[in-house]
Amino acid sequence: MADVLGNRGTCAQSCRLPYELLENDKIIDKGYLLSPRDLCSIDNLKELIDAGVTCFKIEGRMKKPEYVATVTSIYRKYIDEILNTNKKSTITSSDLNDLMQVFNRGSFSHGHQDSLPNKNLVFKEKQNNMGIYIGKVLNYNNSKGYIKLKLENSLSLGDSVSINDSTYHVSELMKNGLNIKQANISDIVTIGRMKGSNIRINSNIYKIQSKELSDRALKSYSNVENIKIPLKATIIVHKNKPITLNVETLEKNSGFFSNINVTLFSDITPQEATNSPITKDKIITQLSKTGNTEFEFKEINIDLENNLFVPNISLNELRRHALSKIEDVVLNKLSRNYNKDFKNKFEDTDNSLNNTKNNIKMTNKKINILLNLLHTEYDYTLINGVDNVYIPFKYFIDKKYKETILKITNKFNTYIYLPTISKDYYLNFIKNNLLKITETYKISGFVVSNLGELEILKNIFKDKEINITANYTFNIFNNYSEEELSSLGFNTFTISPELDRFSITSILKNKKTSSELIIYGKIPVMNSNYCLLGNSNKCYKECLRKCEKSNKYYLKDRMGFKFRIIPDNSQTITTIYNSKILSISPLDFNSDNYRIDLLDENILEINNIISTIKSGNRLEGENYTNGNLNRNI
Repeated sequence: MADVLGNRGTCAQSCRLPYELLENDKIIDKGYLLSPRDLCSIDNLKELIDAGVTCFKIEGRMKKPEYVATVTSIYRKYIDEILNTNKKSTITSSDLNDLMQVFNRGSFSHGHQDSLPNKNLVFKEKQNNMGIYIGKVLNYNNSKGYIKLKLENSLSLGDSVSINDSTYHVSELMKNGLNIKQANISDIVTIGRMKGSNIRINSNIYKIQSKELSDRALKSYSNVENIKIPLKATIIVHKNKPITLNVETLEKNSGFFSNINVTLFSDITPQEATNSPITKDKIITQLSKTGNTEFEFKEINIDLENNLFVPNISLNELRRHALSKIEDVVLNKLSRNYNKDFKNKFEDTDNSLNNTKNNIKMTNKKINILLNLLHTEYDYTLINGVDNVYIPFKYFIDKKYKETILKITNKFNTYIYLPTISKDYYLNFIKNNLLKITETYKISGFVVSNLGELEILKNIFKDKEINITANYTFNIFNNYSEEELSSLGFNTFTISPELDRFSITSILKNKKTSSELIIYGKIPVMNSNYCLLGNSNKCYKECLRKCEKSNKYYLKDRMGFKFRIIPDNSQTITTIYNSKILSISPLDFNSDNYRIDLLDENILEINNIISTIKSGNRLEGENYTNGNLNRNI
């Protein structure tokens, strides 16, 4: 599957927010710095199909139906054309214009599909639909709200335009003093009834909605057949007996709706009618009123005695209850049927939440530290009370860190912390260097972030027993995923920082393998294949290479919170860390290992953190409450 159009790959809420990029305390960039241009792959479809893509995903989240209808119809057109001719299509200007019109953020981008650096990946000036440029304000009559402009794209009555981020509806369109319905490129027109302080001479005007395109899109899906689940009803209406209604689904192979049969009885009993007795046609009419539900009655069988009175409300209630009963049956099929032991397991976890701290002892608990940043001027041998030290892979291949790493590996059990993202070429780089690293340094194990890295380890160390810890990037949310990791050869798993207190306690209570829990540090909120310093998704010769300087870089949001960013030019990956420090007491959760994630802390601060944690206390920071601690950007 491939994403082919839309804003993909970053948190939608984060992208819509403005930021300042700080170099130490100096602003070096600002705007919607995490807001990418919309991905458009319409002219890359042939290459994607040849690469083996069999399903194309269109971004429809938070979009209008007109957007989905327009985009899917255009992509369907060219996919079919390529499949029929096996040739690359020529995209018409009208189709591309329609794609631009229905939604674009600063025009389109190929995202990460091209081999060359993409310096136009992000559009920092605007966070929402840019529309299509149609001209500048040549003259503005403030009292009447008339705007004069020369069109660089078509314009019609009913369209919507944007001027300096204010939106206006085109309710009056004139050319040479005459009212018209549509104007074309190069026409000099006047649009009316538009007033606002944002309108000024030379202001750019964008058409952000085309009435003609919206109407065309609406027409394309308004007549689509509304497929419903066919039902058969059998109703028995006899004097002095409750009405019996049996409903069954007709299609035997309709998934969760197959083989459903329900029977209901009315609260009233039909009596002899004094006038207007119920008829079969009336019963059919009342039962057939399924409205906007997903059901329709294809067959209705009626056993009706003569001259009986039945109120319409009784038939309506029977129909509603029958359809509701069918929905309940389907929902029960969809629901997981947890056995009693599994249910009790969670009830026991819930009851033990408040008693955890009293039962946990720090004896035999391991304290592990991750050195996200390695400082050659620090003497890490002065650190006390640590069982394992994690060092990122990139430092092992940089000669200037060799002496620092040798000192660490000679004193501590040292793990190679493999990157959270490993592109194909970098996986090969890891594969080609890992054996040499283990021969140079005393390595006790590895922290693995993805299955590609695990495969490399298995191929290199086939006949050796190695300690492998699954990083938080495996998103361990329950004991099923924990057991799966164990079967793959992991010795320890790291619990996802996104979990809430109940979920963490539940996993730890029922785990079968060794666990690790991050209890202190700034957690990454995002790993982006984009360098905010070089404004590109790949390194390039003209870049100022700010990533190699010793300066500290931050994203500052509108609330004043500063998010530390760490660029890594080995893969052009930028890690954005939470502005808040996660800090919890180890006595709150009964894990085998407790992990401390470090950035800029010096040796004295590191020892203080370790000492505090070993005493069972917590430092100032954010505790686990509702989870999602790495989504706060």
